[in-house]
Amino acid sequence: MLASLHKDHLNIARLLDLLKHKLAAIRDEQRVSYFLIRDVVDYLREVSDKYHHPKEDIIYDYYLKYRVVEGDVANRLQAEHAKLLEAGTELKEMVEMILMDAVIPLDQFTAKLEQFVALQEAHMNYEEGVIFPHLRDSLTEDDWRHLEQIWQNRAIGDPLFGPEISQHFQALAKRLSLPLSS
Repeated sequence: MLASLHKDHLNIARLLDLLKHKLAAIRDEQRVSYFLIRDVVDYLREVSDKYHHPKEDIIYDYYLKYRVVEGDVANRLQAEHAKLLEAGTELKEMVEMILMDAVIPLDQFTAKLEQFVALQEAHMNYEEGVIFPHLRDSLTEDDWRHLEQIWQNRAIGDPLFGPEISQHFQALAKRLSLPLSS
């Protein structure tokens, strides 16, 4: 399960790099596709909310229930997941307004986009550097089998990096040079 989460993080990092590229282009006063930015934000929100964070929450809730955890660590992941959801919602609303030709000050948009990327990266770095090593060291093979069983009942396919690319993310897949499903 951790390998799957790590793979998700690598895919998310690719998308964050794309957003950073778009951010640099906006700052250089180049034209960018706000539709593409919206698609990245949609993907990050959809997959994070329906797949990635729920999987992390199952593992982490189990870890908290059966292992001694001290300090803020116990609540930090859920708080960060909530903060990422809020930041993603605010950014998506701002992009949607731009796509409807609303006048949004560019500095406000770039600040919101930069904040979103920074939050995502800081969160992944915390998980990869602190949480995942704790989980790896603390949970047994039996724990992982139990967690896999719980997850199998809830698993959904990845609409961009999975075997079938959702129609909604076809343009984004093309931009990332992913093989399109037939």
